[in-house]
Amino acid sequence: MNTPLRVPTLGMRPTVGSNPGRAETRDLLARATYDLLVIGGGILGTSVAWHAAQSGLRVAMVDAGDFAGATSSASSKLVHGGLRYLQTGAVRLVAENHHERRVLANDVAPHLVNPLTFQVPIYRKGPHGAAKLGAGVLAYSALSAFRDGVGKVITPARAAAANPALRTEGLRAVAVYGDHQMNDARMAVMTVRAAVDAGAVVLNHAEVTGLRFNRGRVTGAELRDRRDGSEFEVNARLVLNATGPWVDRLRRLEDPGAAPSVRLSKGAHLVLRRRSPWGAAMATPIDRYRITFALPWEDQLLLGTTDEPYEGDPSEVRATEADIRQILDEAAFSVRGADLSPDLMTYAFAGLRVLPGGPGDVESAKRETVLSEGRGGMLSVAGGKWTTYRHIGRTVLRKLAQRADSALVEDMEPVTSLVRRLPLPGLANPNAVAHRLLVDREPGVRMDPLTARQLATHYGSLSFDLARLVAERPELGERIHPDGPEIWAQVVYARDHEWAVTADDVLRRRTTLTVRGLDTPGVRRRVESLLAERPN
Repeated sequence: MNTPLRVPTLGMRPTVGSNPGRAETRDLLARATYDLLVIGGGILGTSVAWHAAQSGLRVAMVDAGDFAGATSSASSKLVHGGLRYLQTGAVRLVAENHHERRVLANDVAPHLVNPLTFQVPIYRKGPHGAAKLGAGVLAYSALSAFRDGVGKVITPARAAAANPALRTEGLRAVAVYGDHQMNDARMAVMTVRAAVDAGAVVLNHAEVTGLRFNRGRVTGAELRDRRDGSEFEVNARLVLNATGPWVDRLRRLEDPGAAPSVRLSKGAHLVLRRRSPWGAAMATPIDRYRITFALPWEDQLLLGTTDEPYEGDPSEVRATEADIRQILDEAAFSVRGADLSPDLMTYAFAGLRVLPGGPGDVESAKRETVLSEGRGGMLSVAGGKWTTYRHIGRTVLRKLAQRADSALVEDMEPVTSLVRRLPLPGLANPNAVAHRLLVDREPGVRMDPLTARQLATHYGSLSFDLARLVAERPELGERIHPDGPEIWAQVVYARDHEWAVTADDVLRRRTTLTVRGLDTPGVRRRVESLLAERPN
């Protein structure tokens, strides 16, 4: 559609309670000595910063790009126990994953984590039979204490009634189980907010250009603000390297002779417009180890993923034409062709899994966290997933406390004393929030039901802050693009409260406009104009 987009004329000043500007934040970072400097604001960095700040430490966190700007916002968007781990006998791992999944969904982020039913199609000549998969999903649900229902096997007709796009030729049966999904970029932003609420100081788009040393020990970092070129330093008693696929690059700044500690695997995904209703996700076995997903997500269809070794520059990772063909071909095992037309594709993206170094194929490599200490005392952590990111944050915090030379112990609360199920900001029932947004609006102010739902499931109770913005400035209640639910208030809110400073920060990670294919040149110009109205 080419409907003209109206530019909000208000929003020139930061909203009440806004985050400090970049210059003020740089000053805060430069004039104090922090207990912990976390370099990297992805899954691991945000979790450690959150937990460390809760423990009473003075915490700083920086990222060369945006928070969750790389792999952490390029996941399959799942919060899951890991069905495929059962075939390797990792029963305890699955049970632990289920525990963390339920805590996230029920206590920590019910406004961000949503239940999702999965179908596993069982075809003739497929890698797994109905008896094996039926037993697998039953055991899987048992490890979750049947809180998501009982895993079972259903008929093709019943499965197709829920998923009309399911390919039924050669289909013998369908196994069914329950898991959860989320918007990974929104989870990251909310975790950063939680860390800041606990006292952390954070800055994105600030790259480390060097490490600071005192008597051979790493005592901070030299940084450059990528927005204006300003250079500054951060001093810290301990530095944590949580840079994901760049972990070895930073380790070599500490020790030029440091051997590689990880290897990388690329995972690509596609986003398509939905032609059919999707009552469940599909997890289709491709071979003994690999599964391809077709997931209803953000009113779109998310397909993926690939799993191939990657040795290039992490900043250059992209979904290639070969990736796109592979994903569509593998999705066609279980999804009808009409729902996989390339014309439906709105976005393609890729991220890098960080795996332990060693022999063997990346497909069968363990998905585990690697934690090491360098010659200069810098800790490096890599590898993890959203389901267990809270657990990993606590594990790293225990490691900090256990260091024989750590002076932090006397200044921090024990990990066991932390509130174990502290919620992320905005905790609320999204259904109740959406209802309130619709019925409690100001006279003459109308909110579209799709917008109300989108706000409720991405901001929780913080949606009411956006509603107040709209009440004060009605033009901010207009849709950014007529084909998407987002409104202009979200741009102003992202700028003032969520550290968004570039159009991609807003369009790709604070909202879903990019993944929906709605980040037109006109939308991008208007977003950049709003962002520029708040000086650094």
